[in-house]
Amino acid sequence: MSYTSIMGNVSTKGPSPENDGERAADFIFDWNELNRKGRLVPQAFSLLDETLRDGLQNPSVEDPSIEDKLRILHLMDGLKIEHANVGLPGSGKRAFDDVLTLCKEVASCKLAIRVACAGRTVTADIAPILDISQKAGVEIEVCAFIGSSPIRQFVEQWDVALIAKRSAEAIDLAVKAGLPVAYVTEDTTRSRPEVLNTLFRTAIDHGARRLVLTDTVGHATPDGVRNLIQFATSVIVSTGAKAGLDWHGHNDRGLALGNALWALEAGADRVHGTALGLGERVGNPAIELLLLNLRLLGQLPPERDLTTLVEYCETVARAVGWDIPLNYPLVGRDSFRTATGVHAAAIIKAMQKGDEWLADRVYSGVPAGTFGRRQEIAIGFMSGASNVAYWLKKRGLEPRPGLVESILETAKGTRHLLSDDEIMAVVERHRESAR
Repeated sequence: MSYTSIMGNVSTKGPSPENDGERAADFIFDWNELNRKGRLVPQAFSLLDETLRDGLQNPSVEDPSIEDKLRILHLMDGLKIEHANVGLPGSGKRAFDDVLTLCKEVASCKLAIRVACAGRTVTADIAPILDISQKAGVEIEVCAFIGSSPIRQFVEQWDVALIAKRSAEAIDLAVKAGLPVAYVTEDTTRSRPEVLNTLFRTAIDHGARRLVLTDTVGHATPDGVRNLIQFATSVIVSTGAKAGLDWHGHNDRGLALGNALWALEAGADRVHGTALGLGERVGNPAIELLLLNLRLLGQLPPERDLTTLVEYCETVARAVGWDIPLNYPLVGRDSFRTATGVHAAAIIKAMQKGDEWLADRVYSGVPAGTFGRRQEIAIGFMSGASNVAYWLKKRGLEPRPGLVESILETAKGTRHLLSDDEIMAVVERHRESAR
């Protein structure tokens, strides 16, 4: 494609994905918007947070206290996440009690978030969900799951007739109790189309309101996501019924986040994620990064407040005993921190113009302020004098000649970023020598 044809296809004015209008267009040429096909996702899409179910299946996490689970639920609600899977109550007494408490909290606090629970397609798993719904006085979406792939059928010694029978019985049990059902075919991304056709039709015929396509072992690529969603959509349309379509992915190939966004564009109207991408094995799509990207793609209204996303992730991390990697996007310690001289100089120049908007974007593809963070400038072995001068001014200290050079010399002689204490030690030595 030639330069001329590109410029002919892209306006340098108009709305930007950051909802900053003409200002963004003046300063940022957005290749992401080139030849856009239109809106990326369905008008009425929603998110389902699996942190308190699939997230707790990660082999290295701790089961949070009920107090932490309640705090996490309130943070989800504050972020306007539409749905939360709050557990698998058929797995034991503590799970049952915690799910009951969470559901009662939704009712008593009149939270907007809608709750779901997972269960195998057996009475022993479905019955506790019905019981909790009655006791808490809230509608619970029943996510009834069963394996559908050839490999699962072989290992479990199931045939399609048996899977369909168990599915129908479980769906009937929930529907009779007046609860909505999301029918979950485990390992959908490795299941045969003729099997899925039978199971999807069975589920819809028995009253399931949603089909959940699962990439249980993280097998799918974007092509697989598109093909599967198109197939499932065609089955739904052929039944004449109205049924929603979910995408539930895993990250074994490192594609979970991209696949979740691709699923929305391909036609899913609800996608699942977890805080920090926690989940079975290497986890699920990170829901905070889904929200981040949906905001930057212009698919969320600008008034939707996402400044508590970091608090949400940090709360989950503490509750489950998880260490957030330093370089983790948005939430990690280094996500908006630089000690590189060239980068810091550009940010400082923008700050000196008194332009917070500019400073938040000149060396960052993610505006920190939108998500409750700020740009940080540190001092290390790759820093320049501007880093030092900025650090001193932020603390009310004059960047005098000699002092700046002393700090910079110390930084260049180390193999790490200087801590505040290390920098202040140089400041004190400089004061002493000046007396």
